[in-house]
Amino acid sequence: MNVRRFTLQLRLAPGREASRALALTHAPALLLAAFALLFGLAATQALPQTPAPAAGQTAYNIELIVFAASAGPALREDWTAGGARLARGGEAGEGPAGGAQVGRFVGPLPASQFQLNDLQARLVASGAWRPVAHVAWTQSASSWGSRAGFTLSQLGLRAPGLSGTVFLERGTVLHLGMALKYATGDGRSYDLTEIRRVKFYEKNYYDHPAFGVIALVTPAVGGRAPGR
Repeated sequence: MNVRRFTLQLRLAPGREASRALALTHAPALLLAAFALLFGLAATQALPQTPAPAAGQTAYNIELIVFAASAGPALREDWTAGGARLARGGEAGEGPAGGAQVGRFVGPLPASQFQLNDLQARLVASGAWRPVAHVAWTQSASSWGSRAGFTLSQLGLRAPGLSGTVFLERGTVLHLGMALKYATGDGRSYDLTEIRRVKFYEKNYYDHPAFGVIALVTPAVGGRAPGR
């Protein structure tokens, strides 16, 4: 190893003639650590970077609450008060926005950035529904009609009995869809397959008598802060 010797002159105090020479013998790669120890500085290193969407792709934040009826299938209830329930299915005249592309998973969002916490609290307080999972992540959109999405495990959503995929598609407008299966402990299972047009900051309710999903899509860049 090629070793170099560095000498630092440290002045003890104003008005004193003496100085102390401190010799540091180390490999050049350790120089930053030595300075950190001498001057109380925190040594920093590059952190792993979360993969970004490909050039030209817009990133979106998606947040989901999956909840089930506390006592089996129940009457449907709209939990999106204050937000529009939009028409299901594709839009008339919808078409691809450009060349075919597959959405890219950017990374999970921390709980501090969740925007549906109040709604989850209302679900719990109702006594009729119990949250099964609450997750949020960032991704780019796939082309309209591709049905190219991510499994729940890829999104970091792991809940007993819950499986399936979620897909975000962009044509003329934005659509969020899902194909989910929920298996209960008594051997019954239920399917929820639906896609609908979504708009930023509008809560969307994907309903089923046994379980449902509340979804929120927001821009990943320049969006509102949680709680606003």
